[in-house]
Amino acid sequence: MIMTFSTRLLHSTMALAMLASAVPAQAGAMEDLVAAAQKEGELTVIALPRDWCGYGKVIDGFKAKYNLKVNELNPDAGSADELEAIRANKDNKGPQAPDVIDVGLAFGPQAQKEGLLQPYKVMTWDEIPADVKDADGHWYADYYGVMAFGVNKDIVKTTPADWADLLKPDYANSVALTGDPRASNQAILAIMSAGMSRGAQPGTESGEKGLELMAELNKAGNFVPVTGKSGTIAQGQTPIVVAWDYNLLAWRDSLKGNPPMDVVIPASSSLAGVYVQAISAFAPHPNAARLWMEYIYSDEGQLAWLEGYCHPARFNAMSAAGKISPELLAKLPPAEGYAKAVFPTVAQQEANKAAVTGGWDKVVGANVQ
Repeated sequence: MIMTFSTRLLHSTMALAMLASAVPAQAGAMEDLVAAAQKEGELTVIALPRDWCGYGKVIDGFKAKYNLKVNELNPDAGSADELEAIRANKDNKGPQAPDVIDVGLAFGPQAQKEGLLQPYKVMTWDEIPADVKDADGHWYADYYGVMAFGVNKDIVKTTPADWADLLKPDYANSVALTGDPRASNQAILAIMSAGMSRGAQPGTESGEKGLELMAELNKAGNFVPVTGKSGTIAQGQTPIVVAWDYNLLAWRDSLKGNPPMDVVIPASSSLAGVYVQAISAFAPHPNAARLWMEYIYSDEGQLAWLEGYCHPARFNAMSAAGKISPELLAKLPPAEGYAKAVFPTVAQQEANKAAVTGGWDKVVGANVQ
C-alpha cells in the first residue's frame, strides 16, 4: 500500500497525548532546558551539508539564539554512516560522538530496533503527522522532497525528461548518484525512483528493477561512479546528478547561472522522500540535543528549512495558521510537481533498501567514490 502522505499532511489533526516527562510543557521548563543545554556548552551534529535543506542557516540560527558551540561532523556522510557513528562512539563523550542524527525514513526504525535512540517529544509534536513518527518519540519526520535530475545546461543540450532517456548515447559519461547506494539514503531512493519508472511497485521490486536500470546505465558507459555534488556538476565531471529537488535547487542558486542548471522531476516516477530526526541514546550532550530538536521544530527552524526548498513536517499546520508568507511560497517549485508524488511506507523503503544494498555489488558492480 502506498502512503498518501501529502493528503494526510494536509488533513491530519492529531490528539496524541504528550509525555509530560519528555516535553517541556511551559515556558519555565523551556528556560530550564536552555540553562541545562548551555551548561553542557555544545552540540554535535553529523551529515548536515550547509547547502542541504538550508542547514547552514539552521545551524547558525541555533548557535546565535542559544550561544552554543556546534560540532559539525562529516557533512557528506550517509544515513548508514550516521548509525555507525553512534555505534562506534557509545562510550565516547568527546566531539566525535553525535548527539543527533538526520536520516532517511527507513533508518529511523532500524536505529530504534538496535537501541541507538532515546525518545523525546517536542512541543509541536501534535503538528507532525502520525504516519511519519514513532508514537513514543524515538524518531519523527523533519522534511521531505522529491527525486529529480540536476542538469548542467552548458554540457547537456537536451534535458532528459525521464529515467529511460538517461540510457541514450547523448548522455555518455554523464549520470551520477549522490553517494554510495549501499549506504546513502538519497542514492538508495534514487534507485527506487529508477525502478518505479519501469512500473515496479515500491519495495523489493523497485529495488531490483532499479538495479537493472543502473546496470544498463553502467554497461552503456553513461553512469559515472562519482559522488555527485554542485561542484562536480559545475566542473562537468557529473553533468547529470540524481538527487532531492531541494539539494538541486540550492545548488542551482549557488552556481548563479555559471553554469545554468535545469531541475527536472522524472515524468514517470515522482518519488517523495521523508527524512527523520532522532537523538542518540548515548548523546554526550542530551539537553543540547533536546534543545536542538525544539529549535528545528519551532516556527523559526521550520521556516529556515522551507527557505532551503524543503517541505517541513509542520508545513500544512503552519500554512493554515498563516505563518508562511506569500513571498516565501512564491519561491517554491510549482505545486503540480508534487501533486503526483508517491510517499513509500517505512516497510516499502526497508524492502527497497535491502534489495539495493544487498544487490548492488552483484548487479551493478560500480564502486561509487
